[in-house]
Amino acid sequence: MIWFKIINSILLLLVFLSACARDYDRSAIAPQPDRECVSDYNPRIDYFPNKINLNYARGFTVEYHNHYKVVTVNKPWQEAEVTFQYLLVQCGTPVPTGFDRAQVIQVPVSNIIALSTTYLPHLESLELLDKLIGASDFKRINSPGVLKMIDQNQLIELGNNAKINMEVVLDMNPELVMTYGTGKNEFDSHHKLLKAGINVAINAEYMEDSPLATAEWLKFTAMFFNREAVAEKLFGEIAEEYEAIASLTRKIENRPTVFTGSSFNGVWYMPGGKSYIAQYLADAGAHYLWAEELSSGSIPLDFEAVFERAANADYWINVKQEWQRRSDIIAADDRYGEFAAIKRQQVFNNNRRVNEYGGNDYWESGITNPHLVLADLINIFHPDLLPKHEFVYYRQLE
Repeated sequence: MIWFKIINSILLLLVFLSACARDYDRSAIAPQPDRECVSDYNPRIDYFPNKINLNYARGFTVEYHNHYKVVTVNKPWQEAEVTFQYLLVQCGTPVPTGFDRAQVIQVPVSNIIALSTTYLPHLESLELLDKLIGASDFKRINSPGVLKMIDQNQLIELGNNAKINMEVVLDMNPELVMTYGTGKNEFDSHHKLLKAGINVAINAEYMEDSPLATAEWLKFTAMFFNREAVAEKLFGEIAEEYEAIASLTRKIENRPTVFTGSSFNGVWYMPGGKSYIAQYLADAGAHYLWAEELSSGSIPLDFEAVFERAANADYWINVKQEWQRRSDIIAADDRYGEFAAIKRQQVFNNNRRVNEYGGNDYWESGITNPHLVLADLINIFHPDLLPKHEFVYYRQLE
């Protein structure tokens, strides 16, 4: 009798455990929806009730229709003679005709590969990091959420733009790769990816000529995930903060003179007066010595031409990243020591947040947070205007 009870108890326990295992297996293998697809298409329904409005960015446009969006990148790189068009079709709805030259992408996309660190803050702020499956050089990354994913082996490293590991990308079969273009095949990867049948979004934020225009490309990323409402709110707060800070310098008459950069292989590439750097400096209450130049790109100059105009400038900013002290500058070229900004100890660099491998957060989160960059610059030129501000991206060279 005792043995019968024991055996019966064991059998009941096994039945219970088996049932639990079956329940566990069912939950483990149950398909998890990774996108919001339409199951009963109605052509009269507007499937994109939340739309973006572009106030600063000029590099892309969007046209909304009930179940698809037409996104056009009209200036992907300098002197580009091509445009890129994306037909973003709500998943579960029909693909419209008449867009033979556009890439057709079902939205919201379920996963993405990012080939520039500047897109990572987009995904982080839009709460889309769970969609990120691969990125370029891990050593350049500063975004906390992405670093955590790397530590947990949740991402695949794919190499830099032109040297992307195509075999691995093909194995991953991503729904979208976001990258940039230069117009030179030896530096680009998009042409190889497109030839392989992979959807590629060209993000041309770096072509914009103002900080807020560059930051507004957050909305470009958001459109591929139907996150327009979140992007509008986030960017609206950034723009409002930026404009509020910029208003502090609008009536300032005493604007210190400033120049930027350094010589590289005998050429000093000075940002033009229509560049986003020039806009930053104007908004920060400084007089940029090349503000009158009409170029939005860089102006190649020799050392003598820069020294002639900037020898007595009050400030010098954005020097080489590896320069940590003023002595490093003079060691590179003793002629630098003749600039008044060096002698007055008024040299500032945007390398406060650089990781051990040289990845600079100024070129990562700084792109999405122009209000913080502007606050840093005002703190350099007019520290009395923001007495409680502490540098985020900039530091004074000792």
